[in-house]
Amino acid sequence: MVVPGQQNQEEKVFYPPEDLRVDAHVPDFNSYLELYKKSIEEPEAFWREVAQEFYWKELPNGQLLQYNFDVTKEKVYVKFMEGAKTNICYNVLDHNVLTRNLGEKVAYHWEGNSPDLRLTITYSQLLKQVCRCANALKKLGVKKGDRVAIYLPMIPELVYSMLACARIGAVHSIVFAGFSSESLAERIMDAQCSILLTADGVYRGEKLINLKQIADEALEHCREKGLLTVQKCMVVKHHAFRINGNDTCNKLQTLWNAECDVWWDEAVDNASEECDPEWMDAEDPLFVLYTSGSTGKPKGVLHTIAGYLLYTSLTFKYVFDHHQDDVYWCTADIGWITGHSYITYGPLANGATSVLFEGIPVYPHVGRFWEIIEKYRVSKFYTAPTAIRLLMKYGIEPLQNLRVLGTVGEPINPEAWMWYHDAVGQGRCPVVDTFWQTETGGHVLTPLPAATPLKPGSATLPFFGVLPIILNEHGEELEGEAEGYLVFKKPWPGIMRGVYGNQECFENTYFKKFPGFYVTGDGCRRDKDGYYWITGRIDDMLNVSGHLLSTAEVEAALTEHSAVAEAAVVSRPHIVKGECLYCFVTLKDFREFNHSLMDELKRKVREKIGPIATPDFIQNAPGLPKTRSGKIMRRVLRQIARNEKDLGDLSTLADPKVVEVLLSQRCEAAA
Repeated sequence: MVVPGQQNQEEKVFYPPEDLRVDAHVPDFNSYLELYKKSIEEPEAFWREVAQEFYWKELPNGQLLQYNFDVTKEKVYVKFMEGAKTNICYNVLDHNVLTRNLGEKVAYHWEGNSPDLRLTITYSQLLKQVCRCANALKKLGVKKGDRVAIYLPMIPELVYSMLACARIGAVHSIVFAGFSSESLAERIMDAQCSILLTADGVYRGEKLINLKQIADEALEHCREKGLLTVQKCMVVKHHAFRINGNDTCNKLQTLWNAECDVWWDEAVDNASEECDPEWMDAEDPLFVLYTSGSTGKPKGVLHTIAGYLLYTSLTFKYVFDHHQDDVYWCTADIGWITGHSYITYGPLANGATSVLFEGIPVYPHVGRFWEIIEKYRVSKFYTAPTAIRLLMKYGIEPLQNLRVLGTVGEPINPEAWMWYHDAVGQGRCPVVDTFWQTETGGHVLTPLPAATPLKPGSATLPFFGVLPIILNEHGEELEGEAEGYLVFKKPWPGIMRGVYGNQECFENTYFKKFPGFYVTGDGCRRDKDGYYWITGRIDDMLNVSGHLLSTAEVEAALTEHSAVAEAAVVSRPHIVKGECLYCFVTLKDFREFNHSLMDELKRKVREKIGPIATPDFIQNAPGLPKTRSGKIMRRVLRQIARNEKDLGDLSTLADPKVVEVLLSQRCEAAA
């Protein structure tokens, strides 16, 4: 690993600004190398030092990090700080209020979908609200180990409820409030949730969404399958409907089931502001978060308490070079892992002041992001390449307070990186392009703003404790400049502990292909300076607007339509989303392919998965390119979707003529 320089590097390199190094936690590249070496060669000492920042009811016994990544030897497992007892809610709230005297510090500036909706929440206020919610949940019968489904928009109650679960030892399972009723039902059933938290409704831009109705439909799906485990549904009156005494039920035609439904206000507002934390084992579950699976069935990624606390805390502190006078804003939704790690747990563990944003980038005007940055004097800003590409077409006024910029969710193209760096950051803010996954819990490849020379489009180098390896198809380790499968040789504290209730899926998905390694499913290139460049998913997954979708899941939704005999879904580059869905459908005999059918199919996918999975293109496919064994050749379909004429070797196809037909009938709009 060498410091990149112009003399041996074709790419343009951006060096950290001198003023950022003055009080940086990792002030230069040599400091990074020293810390990284210690984290790999002396992990026990490294992580024990990090753990001293937090409160432990009982300290760990024995070796700090224990694991097995080799599926051929024994069960795959990771254990960290075994024997220790703590509570993550206590550490991110009580510890800040009681020990660090941060009670009057602002934890969140909440900014609603509408600019006239806002709220400021201090650490003391947050602690009281979380305790009230925790007591309300206990009164509803929630106890340690129970799973609680949370289907809420980006309102303060979402943070209150997830931390309340952590306080009493319940396992939260947050479902993005843009998912359909079927997707919500699937997650409720898999985790066997006993309580559902939702809201009456939400505005997303100008669009009104009846969340309570979607939640009711989800519970009905569970009933129909005989798998309803939810006993109570606690409903938040959204802040937007409290103004002027509007009657929410009338506005949304919300149906009310007196046996099941409970208003949040009635359950929480009168509850006590004090609630003793449940002291948890280090490896007790903290949350389950579902991510798309290559089989079409979402996987419940399981994270546990101690390792996740330390890892999200440390990555937040170092990757954003956080200091106590910073105002930090991550634009993600808490329904995704980015929101868990870098809106809730990581920032709170550092006593940070954050912006919590409910809205969308262009409502009520295209300058909403920049307006919020100016309003709250945001110094550290973390968003997705999709949002950056969307806003590139509009002008931007100079922003004075920004010091560090970050990107998350997908690889950022160099053009968008340069605009972000030059227009948003005024050429003075480092761009930390972070690579990580739901499964990793936190950043695994990332620059550090004062230490790492930057190359536009590269995730640069590994974070502390992370040992990346590039393998070829045969599982052979590649040295130096190379391209292949990105895997990790050893665990770090924040890595997933399993797939909820399914050890076989956990091992098959992440460890079977290359025993002894955690397999990310992403391709990767390493350049001559040791920098890592993510080249995209290797398996049948799509990354649409930073959200991972499985082709199998979309295909299953399409084939539920009575007209569809078979479907295949691939990705196609999109100027804003990064990737979009291009679908090939083979119809049953005598069914006509027309615009009406395309609209029905798009609606089917939206209803089954959610709006985020809506196909951009649907092409009639009288036949699909298959091998003689019947396997669909998605490589060929991807090339057709991208209008690439050179399709390479087609000798393994059972019927090569199918390709000519598909090329001739390719969607005109995708030309």
